[in-house]
Amino acid sequence: MPLVYAPKEILETIRMITVQNLDVRTVTLGINLRECCDSDIDRMKEKIYLKITSEAEGLVQTANRIQSKYGVPIINKRIAVTPVSLLLSPALTRNLEESKARAVEVAKCLDRAARKVNVNFIGGYSAIVYKDMSCADRVLIESIPQVLAGTETLCSSIMAASTKAGLNMDAVNLVARAIKETASRTSDGIGCCRLVVFANAPEDNPFMAGAFFGIGEGDNALNVGLSGPGVIKAVLEENRNQSLNELAEEIKKMGFKITRAGQLIGKELAKDLGVRFGIIDLSLAPTMIAGDSVAEIVESIGVESFGAPGSTAALAMLIDAVKKGGIMAAENVGGLSGVFISVSEDAGALRALERGSLSLEKLEAMSSVCSVGLDMVAIPGDTPVESIAGIIADELMIGVMNNKTTAVRIIPVPNRKAGEYVEFGGLLGSSRVMPVSRFVPRKLVQRGGRIPAPMRSLNN
Repeated sequence: MPLVYAPKEILETIRMITVQNLDVRTVTLGINLRECCDSDIDRMKEKIYLKITSEAEGLVQTANRIQSKYGVPIINKRIAVTPVSLLLSPALTRNLEESKARAVEVAKCLDRAARKVNVNFIGGYSAIVYKDMSCADRVLIESIPQVLAGTETLCSSIMAASTKAGLNMDAVNLVARAIKETASRTSDGIGCCRLVVFANAPEDNPFMAGAFFGIGEGDNALNVGLSGPGVIKAVLEENRNQSLNELAEEIKKMGFKITRAGQLIGKELAKDLGVRFGIIDLSLAPTMIAGDSVAEIVESIGVESFGAPGSTAALAMLIDAVKKGGIMAAENVGGLSGVFISVSEDAGALRALERGSLSLEKLEAMSSVCSVGLDMVAIPGDTPVESIAGIIADELMIGVMNNKTTAVRIIPVPNRKAGEYVEFGGLLGSSRVMPVSRFVPRKLVQRGGRIPAPMRSLNN
């Protein structure tokens, strides 16, 4: 049955778009590349390039046409592919350096295909290593610094923990080293903005840098990520004196309306592309545009400064209300469907950091109620690898113990110290470098092995 819109709804949507910065943050086409496996690296690259450029050929043009038709901005057009480590094995050799060189060739092929079809990013240079690592997984992780330094659009993600399996400390250690080296190879460590480490990563996430097209997916699918912090903030400003439960109800209503717009855009785009419509991701994703801030929403709920006492409670209420409203308006909800606390991409979070109310430890605490974790966090360039590994392990174990998605996207900015300013540019924004504890968990990290799965994993 088609969606029917009343004139009042249409006018309200126009106001949300023109005044409150409502947009479809991303439309992400998932493409299954498993049929591209080949022991001949050149044949594999040819198959990959042809598959992506043929299936995604009309993505940008079709999205732009639908954007013009409905007047709803579609900010990013992206691609997510099968985790590349699953494709590499047949083409690798017994020589590590030669194998890494072949992985880099595949990465550059993906980047070239993405640029050919004019998408913003392509995700899926990924490995799923929550229990152990294959030779291909290890090769992929060790090649990440060279890959991110030598590509423009390719994003990488590593799933190093899950509630069912626990946390793979050996993988965390390897990724921490890759993060440190990537930072040293790229200006201001910006390559690290395209690398994220996950616990319980969803297979249908449309947002970068963590998007990949999971092994449970079919040949292709279109997944949509919404964003409407400015719309939610406007609701709060109109309801300054309501109780928290009344406020939650108003947020739910607006979450429903936002999601209906995304459902309409996503279904039509998928139909025109001839692919399956996958999911709507309900995440609130901030930008540096005035009024488009998650931190400002939390402050509008009643917290004096984002990160101050009460922030975690307000954030929990916010995301719960958005989910409750959105799930009634979408056929399928998936992806992260949480709140992005992206420090460098949220003007309100940056102000809170400068005021002193926001710290790395408070971000970690708030991640227990939202699904994104430590996102776009700049730290001093001389932070030890073991400290980076410890930060990742802490964050991922929150996800493991609570059976939820958590992630880390952290940037050790070369030659910068705590409190100094760094500009990443564009949607990536800017930030102050956050201080990291001087106490280093060397012994914990050096032990290696795996932190076993919690009792809650035994639920069969």
